[in-house]
Amino acid sequence: MRERIDALVRFFETLTVRSVAGLPQFYAENCRFKDPFNDVRGQAELAAIFRHMFDQLDGPRFIVRERVVEPPRALLTWDFEFRFRRWRPREMQTIHGATLLTFDAAGLVVEHRDYWDAAEELYEKLPGIGALLRLLKRQGRPSAPPRK
Repeated sequence: MRERIDALVRFFETLTVRSVAGLPQFYAENCRFKDPFNDVRGQAELAAIFRHMFDQLDGPRFIVRERVVEPPRALLTWDFEFRFRRWRPREMQTIHGATLLTFDAAGLVVEHRDYWDAAEELYEKLPGIGALLRLLKRQGRPSAPPRK
């Protein structure tokens, strides 16, 4: 199982628009993928999400920071680095997240669930909505007790 996880991590850390075609060696045909924006089933739908990522972003890449393996599951923590094509294209963006993977008896991923905070990691960085979200976040924090 650890060798399988190592191979999958290498796949993600070296993912290109061309290598997306290699998903079937790691994912079951009817796999489920869920993240803050998507909830799909099947290799074709998952491949479409990754191809769309390469269409919309410059230089997207995953850096896996930690892995915890407890068969039939594995948890990966990662950083996702990219640049927006249209907004601040020179500025590197980073999303911190985690993925929970569930494997079948053949060692293929049957469920891939990404966890990351879309508001903090993405929306707060955008013009307009970002300023509003940062303001709401500040207003929602409890006040510090007065100093004596």
